[in-house]
Amino acid sequence: MAYTFKKTRVLLIVLFSFVNLGVNRIVSAQSNDTRTRKTEDFQCPEGSGNGNYADPKTCRRFYQCVDGYPYLNRCPSGLFFDDISKFCTFQNEARCGPILSTPAPVTEPPADLAVKCKPEECLLPECFCSKDGTAIPGGLDRSQIPQMILLTFDGAVNLNNYNLYKKVFKGNTNPNGCDIKGTFYVAHEYSNYHMIQELASNGHEIATETITLQMGLEDKGYEEWVGEMIGMREILKHFSNISRNEVVGMRAPFLKPGRNTQYRVIEDFGYLYDSSIGAPVLPIPIWPYTLDYKIPHECKAGSCPTKTFPGVWEVPLNPHYVEDFEGGHCPYLDQCVLHNHDPDEVLEWLQEDFSRYYDQNRAPYMMPFHTNWFSIKALEGGLHKFLAWTQTLPDVWYVTTTQALQWISNPKTLNELNNFEPWNCKKKNVNLPPPPCVNSNKCALSFKPDNQNFTDTRYLETCVECPNKYPWIGDAEGSGIAGKDSYVPENSYQSI
Repeated sequence: MAYTFKKTRVLLIVLFSFVNLGVNRIVSAQSNDTRTRKTEDFQCPEGSGNGNYADPKTCRRFYQCVDGYPYLNRCPSGLFFDDISKFCTFQNEARCGPILSTPAPVTEPPADLAVKCKPEECLLPECFCSKDGTAIPGGLDRSQIPQMILLTFDGAVNLNNYNLYKKVFKGNTNPNGCDIKGTFYVAHEYSNYHMIQELASNGHEIATETITLQMGLEDKGYEEWVGEMIGMREILKHFSNISRNEVVGMRAPFLKPGRNTQYRVIEDFGYLYDSSIGAPVLPIPIWPYTLDYKIPHECKAGSCPTKTFPGVWEVPLNPHYVEDFEGGHCPYLDQCVLHNHDPDEVLEWLQEDFSRYYDQNRAPYMMPFHTNWFSIKALEGGLHKFLAWTQTLPDVWYVTTTQALQWISNPKTLNELNNFEPWNCKKKNVNLPPPPCVNSNKCALSFKPDNQNFTDTRYLETCVECPNKYPWIGDAEGSGIAGKDSYVPENSYQSI
């Protein structure tokens, strides 16, 4: 992709949070190198349950108590354990323990809070915002710009959905004659990496969800987000031959963004955008924006970032709905209750929902799906009718999320789009993986689920050799060596 974000960044600190480390963390690859048994000098408090406790002898260490047994942990180099927040941080910020009484919670607002948009200072291509999030980039008129549609798919890619997904794209083209493309936010478990490589080779965008799709990740620390996000990116690289530079977007599980922590990982590891924040029900849709300023709408999830992350894009999920009509409001289309409709009624519902974008500010019309949508024939049929209908509109373009951001960063009028290089298919992207092999390896691998006492079997299909064990957090290549992975933040954004 011929698009470069230039940005000078200084990495101030990596906070390693160890809050809420449960029994599953005993086998976590990310802490095996720093934790050892230690019983002679420390006793876990009775009746206090699992948790983290300060080392009475030094602020550089702490104990993790699991079922009454202490495990010794060391803070990363240069950091010290804060016995109130229960994570490692700078020495001048750390409140060394043991602290016998719990101080009152800090009520003062955190530093570096993002301020409201200043359009006169936020200039394309690196920054974009508007007072309420509804302004068209470049100040163009609605009639001058394309209506972009973003087809996005969440979760595993496998035999349950692969052929259904392929039917969505088959035979559908953009006004310039190029095949339409979509974005896949891939989760690891049950994914078929042979199929994912074929999608990527055909020009669809592959982005990351997480490895485990665990609930509650929004409250976890930096280490957990790195393991889930960057580990997923490494799995895609190893088993689907997808370059790290091509994986520039992510989506948090259950649309629960990870507060400032998730976005610090996005910034540190060279991601271009996130698409996790759900917008409230509004009469006019929200355009994507950069996080140089405060988000321009209510945070529905309650865990949105509060600090500035200059140059990082947020592609929000506007809710789908039709006024005075059943179905409700839903960020994912399969969450709207349309199950009693026939394909023609589904088409009418989608057309009415789409018109709120097309007839107003033409913000990108994102159509997010899980496999569930395609398990109901009326919904699948209605979608195909909608695709056929939009093919008759000369100003509608189906693009990937990154392609949409390339247009927003450098807006072009309808008359200029046939020569808009990021949307042109004449020049093949040399960074895409090759077509997948004809005879893939079908691997049956041992896997011990978190918090379980038994070993299960997971299946993985790939063009590379079968790994020793099922890939997981801390062991993206499935080497079977716990704690093998170590991820280092990048120094600058990648060119895409």
